Amino acid sequence: MIKVGVFGASGRVGRLLIEDLKLEENMSLASVFVRNTLDFSIDPSTLVTNDLDIFLKSCDLVIDFSLPEACEQLLNSAIKQPKALVIGTTGLSAHQLNLLKTASQSMPILYATNMSLGVALLNKLVAMSSKVLDEFDIEIVEQHHRHKKDAPSGTALTLAQTAAKSRNLDIDTVRISGRNGNIGERTKDEIAVMALRGGDIVGRHTVGFYNDGEFVELNHTATSRHTFSKGALRAAKWLFGKPLGLYTISDCLELNKAI
Repeated sequence: MIKVGVFGASGRVGRLLIEDLKLEENMSLASVFVRNTLDFSIDPSTLVTNDLDIFLKSCDLVIDFSLPEACEQLLNSAIKQPKALVIGTTGLSAHQLNLLKTASQSMPILYATNMSLGVALLNKLVAMSSKVLDEFDIEIVEQHHRHKKDAPSGTALTLAQTAAKSRNLDIDTVRISGRNGNIGERTKDEIAVMALRGGDIVGRHTVGFYNDGEFVELNHTATSRHTFSKGALRAAKWLFGKPLGLYTISDCLELNKAI
């Protein structure tokens, strides 16, 4: 039985993880980390704490859906007390991503900006399409609910990175995330990543490849956040017992073998 700790338990996905863990046969909820207090009921046998050291000691594996600053604190503590980590927090800075890589030298970590099977497959299709349709313009549009704090979404940035890599481009050089005024014609290599916010949209990502006379659009729409929580639990089961290192959702789903 894998004892799971949920970091970011008060968040939207954190709550779903607690709910979905009840249905797992080989995993159990051992502890949750909260900064203040939980505003919902939880099994009294589950440890609720705001002490990171106690939290880490109480579990075998941690699933994190929190905020970048909180994720950074988790990584710093886990380096001193290594645990298998499934990280689904988005919006990480360059420093935090480097910290994640450093931590993976001491423990197995699976990091994904999106835990859904569909998005993992979309990412692979984007890699193939970007390479084959090398003369096509690439535009990415993501849509999320009004409460999402980071923009563009981590998933959109991952898709953009994949598209750029397939064309041997530096995403930091070619990415734009806004157009306004008389800016001139679109350049050949630029990859646009645009963000829309409104309502209760769980998540929608469209990667378009546009050429004279034709275009191709690849789209993924999430209709429930259970997609992310169940994906994270699948990743956790796969990760537990793996050698130390940094893994991706593609590793978990073995997409490199499938495509």
